[in-house]
Amino acid sequence: MGGATPFIIAVLIVGVMILVAMMMTKKRSYHFNKEKYQTRFLAIENGLNKNNSATFMKTVIDGDKLLDKAMVEMGIPGKTMGDRLKHSKEKFSDINAVWRAHKLRNALAHESDLEITYRQAQVAMAIYKKALKELGAI
Repeated sequence: MGGATPFIIAVLIVGVMILVAMMMTKKRSYHFNKEKYQTRFLAIENGLNKNNSATFMKTVIDGDKLLDKAMVEMGIPGKTMGDRLKHSKEKFSDINAVWRAHKLRNALAHESDLEITYRQAQVAMAIYKKALKELGAI
């Protein structure tokens, strides 16, 4: 019976180590104020007016800001949204689409003569919506 005690202690230690490892690798869930994010997203989306090209740019920039705000709120590290996207590959089913939408936003913000179509704004908003859903914000 004396030989069983070290075995039981070893099993308990291994069990505790496995439990600690599982807790450390577990995805941390973040609880957003979904109503706030949904209300804000709908306001942005409803601001897109097919007959007013000025709304195309504003919609994309505001959609990008909302996604970035959610990422910051989750504690994703990085000084810029681009930095945060580099740390978020596993959070989005199509990280390349999120990058495309963000690059469109950057182009709009930094190139004064750039104009986009209604369809481009719609596509970007669809990407932001999917990304916000995948984060659990909406």
